[in-house]
Amino acid sequence: MGSDFGPRPVVAGALEFLAEDRGREYRLTLVGDRKKIETELARHRAADGNFEIAPASEVVAMGESPSEAVKKKDSSIAVAARLVREGQADAWLSGGNTGAVMASALLTLGRLEGVSRPAIAIVFPTVKSPAMLLDVGANAECKPVHLEQFGLMGAIYYSYVFKQPDPAVGLLSIGEEPTKGNELVLAGHKLLSESGLNFIGNVEGRDVMAGDCQVIVTDGFTGNVILKFAEGLYGFLAKKIRHQISTNVFSRFAVFLLAPFLRRLKKTLDYAEYGGAPLLGVNGVTVICHGGSSSRAIKNGIKLAATMFRARVNEHIQEKLAGWKEID
Repeated sequence: MGSDFGPRPVVAGALEFLAEDRGREYRLTLVGDRKKIETELARHRAADGNFEIAPASEVVAMGESPSEAVKKKDSSIAVAARLVREGQADAWLSGGNTGAVMASALLTLGRLEGVSRPAIAIVFPTVKSPAMLLDVGANAECKPVHLEQFGLMGAIYYSYVFKQPDPAVGLLSIGEEPTKGNELVLAGHKLLSESGLNFIGNVEGRDVMAGDCQVIVTDGFTGNVILKFAEGLYGFLAKKIRHQISTNVFSRFAVFLLAPFLRRLKKTLDYAEYGGAPLLGVNGVTVICHGGSSSRAIKNGIKLAATMFRARVNEHIQEKLAGWKEID
């Protein structure tokens, strides 16, 4: 209910997902205002199907703080989290208030044993295989051990979701040399070097989309800056291309010839292709979608949540970190 465009793209994306699920393997629960959801279902003439509605009387607005949001016990976010905790759902996703989703996940589902800090992970397109960056906003301040755990959780996720064992793990820094970086990076480098991961050392910002590193670890403050910059860069490039096309007849001819390539490039750069960002480290499959998600992004976010559940990502993280002593 709390996404930028309300339930419309969410319901549409859910129905698109079910339309592709010809084997009827999945059942979706749409959580929120029943009348509004039914109105959207009626628009698609989907009076019945492999879905149900779980009513929720409250909505968390985008501008609300997490502390305010968790007081709304009957919000769509709170109800969805409880469905997972009570075993009525195997996974949940939301395009609503990110802070509220994280707070509800932690308070309602809790952390996996041994996990100190959950992390939000996002996937970047690269010239080679996709690259995962974490954390991108759950933890503005981190300790070295948190970076180590981010690397472990990211490597497990990548190996099971992308089916690439032993992915290369890098630590984001201001230089490739192990002596470069602040105190957090220097200490994190030492722990990652001794972690048993396929750690290739420091990587710089320019290396994120090079494709030589599959899992890139950083603190949530830095990761979020990179994420927002990448989103802005995509919009900038799209506007510049449209402007050039509208002002130059030769550019229009070139675009006609390059149209197939430009369509592939747009698809590669569009966040909707990746659906959402998993919140790794909480005791329940949780996917956070962009507030402005289209129906295609929601559909792909549901696919991601289903893939995570079927690949038993949380169980594998639990097996790896169960013996760790939790650190504040």
